Amino acid sequence: MDDRIIDPSALSREPHVEPEDAKETQEVKAQQALLNDVDPSLTDADQVAQALNVDPRTGLSSEEAKRRLDKFGPNELASAPPVPKWKKFLRQFQDPLVYLLLAATAISLVAWIIEKVNAAPGAEGEALPFDSIVIVLILIVNAILGYMQEAKAEEAVNALSEMTAPTSNVLRNGRVERINTTDIVPGDILVLGEGDTVPADGRLLAAASLRIAEASLTGESVPVGKKPATLDSAKALGDRANMVFNGTSVTQGTGRAIVTGTGMNTQVGKIADLLQSTEDEATPLQKEMNHVSKILGIAVCIIAVVVLLALAVLEGFHSVHDVIDSLLLAVSLAVAAVPEGLAAILTVVLALGVQRMAAHHAIVKKLHSVETLGSASVICSDKTGTLTRNEMTVERVVVPSGEVELTGTGYAPEGDMVSIDGSAVPENVANEVLATLGAGTLANDGELREGEKPGTWEIVGDPTEVSLVVAARKTHADKKFAHFDRVAEIPFTSERKRMSVIARNATDAGKLTVFAKGAPDVLLSYCDRIYVNGAIRKLTEGDRQDILDTVERLSREAYRTLGEAFRPLETDSLAQIPGIRTNSAGEISDISEQAEAIEAHLVWCGMVGIIDPPRTEVRDAVAEAHRAGIRTVMITGDHPLTAARIASDLGIIAKDGKALTGDELDAMDEAQLDKATSEVSVYARVAPEHKLKIVESLQRQGNIAAMTGDGVNDAPAVKSADIGVAMGITGTEVTKQSAKMILADDNFSTIVAAVREGRGIFDNIRKFLRYLLSSNVGEVFTVFFGVVFAGWLGIKNPESVGVTVPLLATQLLWINLLTDAAPALAMGVDPMTEDVMNRKPRKLTDRVIDGAMWGDIIYIGIIMAIVTLIGMDMHLTSGLFTDRSVDAMGHDAQMVEARTMGFTILVFAQLFNAIASRSHLQSAFVGLFSNKWLWGAIGLSIVLQLLVIYVPFLNTAFGTTPLPPMAWLECIGLAFFVLVASEIRKIFLRMRAKK
Repeated sequence: MDDRIIDPSALSREPHVEPEDAKETQEVKAQQALLNDVDPSLTDADQVAQALNVDPRTGLSSEEAKRRLDKFGPNELASAPPVPKWKKFLRQFQDPLVYLLLAATAISLVAWIIEKVNAAPGAEGEALPFDSIVIVLILIVNAILGYMQEAKAEEAVNALSEMTAPTSNVLRNGRVERINTTDIVPGDILVLGEGDTVPADGRLLAAASLRIAEASLTGESVPVGKKPATLDSAKALGDRANMVFNGTSVTQGTGRAIVTGTGMNTQVGKIADLLQSTEDEATPLQKEMNHVSKILGIAVCIIAVVVLLALAVLEGFHSVHDVIDSLLLAVSLAVAAVPEGLAAILTVVLALGVQRMAAHHAIVKKLHSVETLGSASVICSDKTGTLTRNEMTVERVVVPSGEVELTGTGYAPEGDMVSIDGSAVPENVANEVLATLGAGTLANDGELREGEKPGTWEIVGDPTEVSLVVAARKTHADKKFAHFDRVAEIPFTSERKRMSVIARNATDAGKLTVFAKGAPDVLLSYCDRIYVNGAIRKLTEGDRQDILDTVERLSREAYRTLGEAFRPLETDSLAQIPGIRTNSAGEISDISEQAEAIEAHLVWCGMVGIIDPPRTEVRDAVAEAHRAGIRTVMITGDHPLTAARIASDLGIIAKDGKALTGDELDAMDEAQLDKATSEVSVYARVAPEHKLKIVESLQRQGNIAAMTGDGVNDAPAVKSADIGVAMGITGTEVTKQSAKMILADDNFSTIVAAVREGRGIFDNIRKFLRYLLSSNVGEVFTVFFGVVFAGWLGIKNPESVGVTVPLLATQLLWINLLTDAAPALAMGVDPMTEDVMNRKPRKLTDRVIDGAMWGDIIYIGIIMAIVTLIGMDMHLTSGLFTDRSVDAMGHDAQMVEARTMGFTILVFAQLFNAIASRSHLQSAFVGLFSNKWLWGAIGLSIVLQLLVIYVPFLNTAFGTTPLPPMAWLECIGLAFFVLVASEIRKIFLRMRAKK
């Protein structure tokens, strides 16, 4: 077979004389040729049918359809194989912080084994490696939390997923059958009618007034007329009038088509396949956490090496116990440096944010995507169905005596007729408007129905026609013309560009009237009279020019125009219409073929301006996004004038703003494209690859880009954006799978609420990061300075050799469990500040932990270490600030009490730090009690610390001893200095900020 055309010999062979294998091979080649090498729109329909071995009159047999289903597979999009649950669980451990803790666990385990092996006979030691066990348990709990939350998000997404066309009508065994959409195969004959969803790609065999809404594929909001004639040249997807495409819907007429592509071999499938070339990237927060983890890991390694080298040089390793002590020191540093609860707290805070967003109809599929949306600097949105209602609406009615506006949007028949300048509508203008809308609603096949839920409306037929029905209902024109009954119709076709009906007037002796609508310039050519001030007069050239000028003006304002006309026939019999041809029996065979007699001498009554209106709530959402420094970009396949008009109405661009087209984008190099995308906010007549180029260009400029959409044409850009947002109601399956977030209510304003939530979450993440890291740095400095200055502080016994750590690893781990968990988690749900949407979005290059925060962290860490070591020093004989009452105690007993002091001071210092860390600049005493969860966490931490100090068996486990009342005053007084030092620093920072 030739690579470019269907093999002619394959078209003429008799299937029943071929071997079965040859027939199957022929079908597969024909299918591949039609899908990959041959454009069916350029091939005669009969040849397509022959190539696929099907008779268009009878369709496939059930047996043949089953054989082809086995051969070509089900009619569904391929999906990635599900990730096993065990892999999803193990994926929770893929974090640098986890790796660092696992290394510490391994070192602790090795030290425990060495100590066990070299222990003297009868010597007591740890029965189990408790440090290692506790760290591993924390990691497992964190993994379970992450796994459960992601599973819950996946369940919510699966609940939204529905098949767009579960069953379809096909011709099989010589009769029309309704089958599962997944069972459709190449060669099936589709039977299409109004309201059907096209289940596969196909070549039209026949069509009667067929119009199909292809907005989900091409972005074009107006349904496209279809006809089976073979095209004379290759056309763009939206212009292939003899093809139907999977996922689109029939709005008018009927048709039959032979299936040329199913599943992944459809246009939808090709776009879905395009998604495979895009890769998921880490979110900014994930990147920053990786960066922080690397810094912590490197810092711990450097400190540990420095300390161990210093010990080796100054004191040397004299025994196995010295090596064990050094390894435990390394473990202590690792445990002190790494906030074990960070990953778990981050997961829980993001999960709580996901739940709050779900309450606002935003389903987030990945936890880390929450923060990304809050950081978005650009929201790229499709127009149709996202910024607009995807409900055609009559907004203007222009009649010979004036012009009016109809209020209300969408299909709800609620609104009024108002004049353009706000004055009362003159009676003559109102009557002409009613005549115009009456003609439009009579020359109409659309239907408006009330939905199952009160206040909702459903349409049947072409949205443009239904818009005329809605307009007539708003003005009660339908009631004024209710006495007319249709008796004949000349249907709309793309060639005629008009539609006419003949209706009988029940109140005027059954006399007939012609009502017509169509393209204004076409309909006007059939008019020789005009309806003005309640009377009919001759249509002058001046009238004609005024009407055409109005058409041009409305088109510039992005309206789709339709003209309306009528003609009183002054007879009650179709056969008596002047010029009508009848047979010998006086009967009319087909009135639709006698348009020249029916549509002559029409009376022009007016025209309507129709538009797909913006969602009423979107303008406020766009304005709020602008206040937050977020740029809104419209990307659509619709006409540039329409796109610019909608964008202007929504406040995305100025009134005189322009739109760039896909052709203009193609002519640009990368530098020109980047310049254009930095300035232009509306793009029209674009293809899916253009959307990808725009999003990638914005990302190159350092933007965090969000992309919203509902149709399959949005899916590649939705996938590549920093966060893709799909519509849950109107969104296609492909787009939902590509997105990181789904709007359950299809409401653009929900995005703004999600941005607000995301920013609040990000603020809280910074709060608990400031708290956790400054607390852990305080622990590191305490261990480091305690070892380096052990002799001066009295920590080291002058009579001993080796290393003496100021705090035990179990004590440090307890501090982290106590203060890193509940208080940090409570900070993660801190109330949002009022100015959260009055700030500019952070740049992609901005660190979550910036220089100012690192200053806070190191400053507080040093203060924390100083007060802790001072408290310990006061209870050691050879210290700088020794309380001489401890002289009677031996050094070992002194160390137990000193460690208990340092242990407790560090706990309380971190609790005071939690209060101070809620803001970088604002005093901790502003809104001190606004977060009840934080105070509850502080109270819980204090109770647990008291248990460790006063419960005997916990004294043994953690190396503590009960403290006298005076010692508590010392602990709280020294710890409180952390809050005082923080307030002093904030005063200086606020003074510097004002300057």
